[in-house]
Amino acid sequence: MAILEVENLNAWYGASHVVHGLSFRVEPGEIVALVGRNGAGKTSTLRAIMGLMPRAEGRLSFDGKNMQGLGAHARYGMGLAYVPEERRIVPGLTVRENLEIGLVAAGRTNVNAAIDEIAESFPRLKERLHQQGTTMSGGEQQMLAIARAIISRPKMVLLDEPSEGIMPVLVEEMGVLFRRLRDQGMTLLLVEQNVEWALNLASRAIIIDEGEVVHESSAEALLADKDIQDRYCAV
Repeated sequence: MAILEVENLNAWYGASHVVHGLSFRVEPGEIVALVGRNGAGKTSTLRAIMGLMPRAEGRLSFDGKNMQGLGAHARYGMGLAYVPEERRIVPGLTVRENLEIGLVAAGRTNVNAAIDEIAESFPRLKERLHQQGTTMSGGEQQMLAIARAIISRPKMVLLDEPSEGIMPVLVEEMGVLFRRLRDQGMTLLLVEQNVEWALNLASRAIIIDEGEVVHESSAEALLADKDIQDRYCAV
C-alpha cells in the first residue's frame, strides 16, 4: 500500500489556480524527486499535501487514512513532517531549543534521549546545541530544520529545496543523510532545483509543469533523458 496517495489535487492562492488535478503515489521507503522549473507548482503541491494552502481540493491519503480537511498539526501527528524552503529557525532560541519544538509538537517526552539521538546524526549540530540557531551558516540552519522535522520520527518527510544556497560539502552530507534515512525506513518526497543531485538520490521522479504532472519515470531513466530535462527542467 502506498504511504501517500494524491488524487486530483487542486490548489489555489486566492483566485490563482496553481495546482491542476495532480495525481501520484509514493511507496513506503522511497525517495521521490518532484522536479520542474521555478513557478511550476512544486512548493504549492507540498504545501497542499501538508495542509498549508489557503484552498485545496482532492483526495489525499496518508498511511491508509484520509487527510483531506485536516490541519497541518493533525497531519504532523499522523507522521508527516515538512521542511519548508525558508527553514523557519526560531530567532532567539538555541539549536537545542529549536529541536525541542519538534519534540513538543510530536508529543515525545524523553527530551534528553531524543536530543542525543538526533545529535549523533548531525555532528555539526552536536557541536552547536547551545548556540543561537539563526547565527549559524545557511547550510547548518538547513540541517537544523531537517533535524527538527525528523526528531519526531515521522513516517514521511516533505523537503522543499534542501540544497538551495548550500555549499557543496554540506549538500553531499545531506545526500548521505537522506540515504541513511531511507535505509532506516523513512520516506522522502523531495522538491529540488538541483535536478541531477535529486535524481541521483531518488528512485523515482515526477515532473510538474504549470501545476500539472507531465512526466513520471524512474529517476535513472530521467537522468539519462536530457531532452525531457531540457523541455521541463531547464532554467
